[in-house]
Formats: sequence, structure tokens, C-alpha cells
Amino acid sequence: MHRHAPPLLSASSTALAAVAYYADKVDVLRDLFGARAVEAHSDHIVVDGAVFPVLNDVILLDAKRSPPAVRAKLAQAPSATAADDAPFSGDIQATFGSEWQEFPTILPEHEREFRQYFDIVPPELVNGKRVCDLGCGMGRWSYFLKDRARELILVDFSEAIFVARHNLRGAPNALFFLGDLTQLPFRRDFADLIVCLGVLHHLPIDALQMTRALGRFAPNLLIYLYSALDAAPPFWRLLFRFVDVVRRVVSRVHNARFRSAFTWLGATFLYMPLVAIGHALRPLGLSRFVPLYEFYRSKSFERVRQDVYDRFFTGIEQRFARTEILGLRDTYARVVVSEQLPVWHFLCQREGPAA
Repeated sequence: MHRHAPPLLSASSTALAAVAYYADKVDVLRDLFGARAVEAHSDHIVVDGAVFPVLNDVILLDAKRSPPAVRAKLAQAPSATAADDAPFSGDIQATFGSEWQEFPTILPEHEREFRQYFDIVPPELVNGKRVCDLGCGMGRWSYFLKDRARELILVDFSEAIFVARHNLRGAPNALFFLGDLTQLPFRRDFADLIVCLGVLHHLPIDALQMTRALGRFAPNLLIYLYSALDAAPPFWRLLFRFVDVVRRVVSRVHNARFRSAFTWLGATFLYMPLVAIGHALRPLGLSRFVPLYEFYRSKSFERVRQDVYDRFFTGIEQRFARTEILGLRDTYARVVVSEQLPVWHFLCQREGPAA
């Protein structure tokens, strides 16, 4: 049985935590923002005169676009805000905030998935480096980086960032930001490596263009984008069309009880039967033809439920062919697409300083 994420702290406990947590991180914050002066106060930080609220050790980069529950926790706290016309999806923000509060626990299979995603990342890009986890969710990837990276910069635009703060409570090298990754106020090349897994394809802007834009913030990017199933058997694409129609319908339903029940039904009557069929066909060498089998054959039921939530309740979804990803070579000196699951995760590397 999963446990729900802890609620946001009260204003009084937040103030105490803020002083204790960011008082010794002023130099890091100054470097992140490329600022001349940074002050850390009990409930906010000041960066060259711009004020950013702090709630439960999380720095709010844009209080105006924070989730409603977060805004309700704030008194009259000014902040630097993004342009009003910047693309933004409140529905996606609410969905991912709910998802990671429903599934806040780091599971054993997350470590195996971490190794899958990082199969193309040389250790020297992580060890002793500053790593930024964009769209960090509940912090499952940063959890396995905390003892290797010099500093971890976690960014998410939903309430999931508070779950990440809880999961990384034993990582003093982690800094937490609630904000839109398309409106980052940080300096160029603020990180050595950016990790952005399963995020950009849910944004209301082109994910490939956003991948190009992120190159100004780090020389190395590890990205995962949904596959257009260009390498899959034709009948997989037929199944996907049916599933996508279901997603477009159920993603409009925001009732929490419905979503919880749907994850149980989807895991029980779609994902797990396909895994069972794959197991049955494995001795014949045919399991590779069964959709979902290879990735989910060793996953727990709880982990499958989380992916059902992730797959069916996001209203925005983009998918890309391998050739489109390799087209990023017009921006990056090197683009390496992994031959392993998940498809497609890839490493972009830039030469020279940010343009």
C-alpha cells in the first residue's frame, strides 16, 4: 500500500526551516542566478533586489503561477514573475502534482530504471558536478544522484517539488525550486548536466525546440521523449491509436476517486495481462512482440499503477521519431540515442560556451 506525501508545512515551521536550510547556500544561489548579491531570509530570498518566497525549503520562482494550494499558503509575498503570455498549462501542473502526491514513494525498480536512463552518461559528467533535474517530480532520479553530484538543482512546476524535498531530506547538497522550466531565471551554463526525463513531451510548446533552448544552460543534456513508435511493429501503432483515444477522453476527468480507480483497472486489465502474455511467449522467443512487456515485466503493481496515471491523465502528449531526435545535431556537436529501453532517451552534448 502506498503512502501519500506529507502536507505542506505550516507558515511557522516553514520559516524556521528556510533559515536553517538556505543560510549556508547563498554562494551557490548567487552563482546559479549569476547575481551580484543574494540574501537568505526566513521566508524568502532576495536576488539582486528580486524577491522569491520560500516555502518548506522550496524557492518559488514565480509565485503568480504556483499551484493554488501553494498560493494559498503565501501571505503577501512578492516575486519575480514570468511573462503573462508565456505558454503554460495549469491542467498539466495539477495532474503531475496529484500524481506524485498519490505515488510519492521511491521504489526498488526506480533504481533499475535510473541505470537504464543513465546507460549513455559517462560517470565524469555526474561525479563531483552540478546536476539539474528539470521536471524532477518526486525526485526519484536525484535520489540516486545525491551521493555522486556536487550539487543537485531540482526544479518542478507542480506540488511534486515538495514530495521531492521530503524524499531528499538527507541530501544537504540539494536545492529546490518551484517554477516553469521554460522560464528559468538562472545564468547561462549554470549546470554541468541537465536531466529532463519524460517531461518536455507534456509541455504546450515543441519539445525538440525546448531541447535546443536548454542547451544554453548546460553543455550536457540527458533527455527522454516519447517514441513515435517508428521502430515498433505495425500492430503496436494500431493499439496505440485506441489507447490514445482513451487518454484524450479520461484526461479530462479530474475526479480523484475516478483516477485512482482507473489506475487499478488499467493496471489489472491492460498492463498486467500483456505482461502475462509476454511471460508465456518468452520461452518461444516471441515476447519482444508483446507491447509493454519488456519494460514492465519486472515492475511491481504499484509501479505499473503510477505509469497508468502518468500515461492516461496528461492532456498534452508529443511523440518523436528517431530521425527527428538525430536532427538535434543542427544544434549539438553530439547526439547519442540509446539502443536500450526506454525509447527514446538520448544525450546531447555541446562544444564551447553557450551561445
